Amino acid sequence: MSQRFLDPIERTSEVLFGLIMVLTLTSALRVTGGSQEDVKSVLAAAIACNLAWGLVDAVMYVMTNFMERARDLATLRAVRSAPSTEAAHGRILAALPQAVSAMLTPAEIESLRQRLIQHAHESDVALNRTDFLGALGVFLLVFLSTFPIVIPFIVLSNLSLALRASSVIAAVMLFATGWSLGRYAGRPGWRVGLAMVAIGVGLVTLTMALGG
Repeated sequence: MSQRFLDPIERTSEVLFGLIMVLTLTSALRVTGGSQEDVKSVLAAAIACNLAWGLVDAVMYVMTNFMERARDLATLRAVRSAPSTEAAHGRILAALPQAVSAMLTPAEIESLRQRLIQHAHESDVALNRTDFLGALGVFLLVFLSTFPIVIPFIVLSNLSLALRASSVIAAVMLFATGWSLGRYAGRPGWRVGLAMVAIGVGLVTLTMALGG
């Protein structure tokens, strides 16, 4: 799969989105104290909702990959056709992260410009197998994140116990995604994990308050 799909930030975002969607629905049962029929309706809605949004995210993933490559190619062509060396340097700097561009000297930027001009090959912007595999991965991340949360409602007949078990599972998943993101960013995993749990609870509360 593509590097973008393997990025922990992207994975965390997709999992968090799926968790928020399903937690918003299951939390409604806590408020209403729903019947068994209500539980079935909520579970069906949670699965259908994440199925739909998983498909939406997968399509957006493919579109984003295509547009990013098209933009990269446009930048390369703009550097090559720039009316002046200074204009080409500006294009290069604009395309780089600020932390990187701030460290480059004019000589280094000019060296990069020369290499871009001399490099005749232009990357292909067409979609490929990796893009679609990445889209499948995005879909599965959103869709499958539903099931750990809803399993307690399937295996437990006691609604109160199922709600508590579901909440614990959700907290563990939020903590795990935060831990992974923290380690990726070079931060203490447990701190980011706890922050992710707090963020998840806050987003669910806000979503419910807004009628989501």
